[in-house]
Amino acid sequence: MRIQPRQQLLEIWGATVRASWQDERWIWGGRDGANSISDAEQLLCLLLPATKVSTFKIDRPDETADEMIKALRALGNATQIPRVIMQALRDYFLRYTDESDTPVFPGGTYFDADDKTEVKPQQFQLDIVDSYAMSITLSLATIGFLKVFRRAVRREEILQEINSLEGLASIRLSAAMVGLLRSFAINVFDVDSTEGQALCHMINQSGLPQRQIVTQLRRALQQTMASFREILIGSGQVADLENSNRLFECGWSWGVVKDAPEIETLEAVGKQPRGVALEAPYLYFTAIALDAIEDLLSERTRVLGLLNEEQQRLARALQLRWELTRTYWAVVATFGDGHQWPLEDIPWRTTDEEASDYYTLLVTSLAVKGLQQERGSDVELARVGRVLEELSNRARITRRPLDRDPSLALHSPGIRLPLVGSEQLDDGPRLRWIVSEFASLLFQRASNVASLLTDPTPRAKLLELADLTWDHLLRRRLDDGPSRGLWDQPGKVFRQLPQRYDAPSWYHTERVVQGLIATANMLGRTPLRSDRLEVFARDLLNEAEHLYDIELLSGGTEAGPPIRQTLQIVQVYLRRAREILSERPATASSLANEVLRRLDELAAARRDVTGTG
Repeated sequence: MRIQPRQQLLEIWGATVRASWQDERWIWGGRDGANSISDAEQLLCLLLPATKVSTFKIDRPDETADEMIKALRALGNATQIPRVIMQALRDYFLRYTDESDTPVFPGGTYFDADDKTEVKPQQFQLDIVDSYAMSITLSLATIGFLKVFRRAVRREEILQEINSLEGLASIRLSAAMVGLLRSFAINVFDVDSTEGQALCHMINQSGLPQRQIVTQLRRALQQTMASFREILIGSGQVADLENSNRLFECGWSWGVVKDAPEIETLEAVGKQPRGVALEAPYLYFTAIALDAIEDLLSERTRVLGLLNEEQQRLARALQLRWELTRTYWAVVATFGDGHQWPLEDIPWRTTDEEASDYYTLLVTSLAVKGLQQERGSDVELARVGRVLEELSNRARITRRPLDRDPSLALHSPGIRLPLVGSEQLDDGPRLRWIVSEFASLLFQRASNVASLLTDPTPRAKLLELADLTWDHLLRRRLDDGPSRGLWDQPGKVFRQLPQRYDAPSWYHTERVVQGLIATANMLGRTPLRSDRLEVFARDLLNEAEHLYDIELLSGGTEAGPPIRQTLQIVQVYLRRAREILSERPATASSLANEVLRRLDELAAARRDVTGTG
């Protein structure tokens, strides 16, 4: 790959500190102002690499690399850097805790409404799933960061600060988990309803009779429907799926769903807000919730023991919803036995009859999670990869746009999601949620799918797509002022977009960071091996070892020092090639070729001297 994730992440660290740490204090807010999501994204631009990329350690000052200290030098030395980050984290957790010590998760300045309609003050305080998800990721990163940093601390006052901050993060983590449990939605509808007809039309790629499609879909989802009976706490409890004329969809709504019951918990999460959100899943909020739950279930969370006993109970309830949701979307996205999946019929059409390439990109994410669960083959993952390639073309990331290209709306202003139910609060307008992360999300998904492939050919194609998307993203960085090096300036790539920005968008920058982390972790794994290449390397080694034995038989070890030294090197190369043959056949082939070259030089020299082969 042409991408250099380590260097790029270091540059983002430097730019984030330059934009955020001024006059010895942390500056909140970016292009969209300060809110519970943007501020978490701002902190995650520093914490995600520090907790998810092994070489970016800053929680052990004595092991912090000089490059890391240089990138964060505005925060101080290796010992001071964790203390400053702790200060910013404490400020965040206190900013989004109300006077009753209840964590709050408002969308704030990220909320939007029609241009001529004023958002009511109380509506700005509505909790939203995006904030729950970001808070889970941030809280886990904070607790993990503090658990490691604590081992390097001896001073009592610092240990007290660590304990206090860990307590704040743990309470917010619990409250966010409760919020996600109350935001889960199962939308059940009749086959003949608008939603039912839209779903049947989307998945029927073979032109089969509708009754046959419904029967096949219900059969494919039979286990999922049966598992809904295990949902005992929070929202998402259903009892009317037995009717063969009913279908459903599941995932996360934009906030706590209307009439969602409160969660009984021992955690001090405070008052649980009344739900107003439509009990129906949104693709965007479903995808972001699943990513957050994956952090809860990750190996790091388990190894470091980041969850207490009560949080583990809540996590198990979320895990059940996570498994059901990714199974549902994998089945729907790849439904049928025809030549084309519904996912490949771009653009994806939702059950409320909205269609967009952005929805297709979100469904690729959900489908891949399900294919991972079912151990999807390279053939299936390669098909998802081809969908990503097509999306990059349609979004004008790898193709030149037309003068008045409607696809540019994916990048700016983005897709507007109506938050149904938000109008019930304070007699205000129906709020909207704008998502414009198409390019950064495509970059992240291409890297993720490539990391799952074991066939080098489709993997190489996806890595090339990731490279091209990264080239596109690089051109969209801000290039002036303290925010230079951060995102997003789409007008630099698309001259048709007139908007120009001076402040960074932490929303876009955090997504780019996630993509780079996915790339860094992929590149840190063992290279893919090829069976064909292993057979070739084994043949080379067999010939090389045979020629080496001939050289020993002809008295090579009794020759002069240069020949004996060459044979010693050959022996080392042969031993090393055998050791790595199964895991790195290409490297083994290279070593075998070097052995063959050196042995041929000895044979040629002997022929010149003796006149015999």
